[in-house]
Amino acid sequence: MDALKQKIHEEGLVLSDSVLKVDSFLNHQVDPQLMKAIGEEFAERFRHQAISKVLTIESSGIAPGVMAALELNVPLIFARKRQSLTLSEGILSSSVYSYTKQEKNTISISDKYIAEKDNVLIIDDFLANGQAALGLIELVQKAGADVAGIGIVIEKAFQDGGEILREKGYHVESLAEILSLEGKNITFKDQDKEEVHSI
Repeated sequence: MDALKQKIHEEGLVLSDSVLKVDSFLNHQVDPQLMKAIGEEFAERFRHQAISKVLTIESSGIAPGVMAALELNVPLIFARKRQSLTLSEGILSSSVYSYTKQEKNTISISDKYIAEKDNVLIIDDFLANGQAALGLIELVQKAGADVAGIGIVIEKAFQDGGEILREKGYHVESLAEILSLEGKNITFKDQDKEEVHSI
């Protein structure tokens, strides 16, 4: 997705060979026009899957997730990272380890909002080691529903999360795949032409 790659090029900050900071438009301040375009792109890529719910994790997945849900005309559910006082019964939970924050979180949703009949699209901002996606998949499975696919805004293709998910048979669509952050250079993989572009 060219607009996303351009935004990463213009505003992304490479903090290390494994960390890209995009908080100026995705996971702190949000660019609503870009999120609208991202939602449209996800909807186009998954429209034929008969999606009934979109599932994400708080908080950085909410903006792209709600835009995808809007385009697909289905509800968005977000998994909570901390126990809510109002969410005390019928809870589905999973454990997720964050390599970026070096901490483990128990994510939870209410079993009221995903049923066996649901076909769920998972959306997240980043895919690195795949832990968040696997945790969300576990929640869908506990509800007895189906995972229709996984939409990722930015995939760190040099880490193994994408490979793990695809080897398990999941349909993963990443809007920007980064092959390397070495030397503070962002190198993208062009999914259509299988070429590498450095910026």
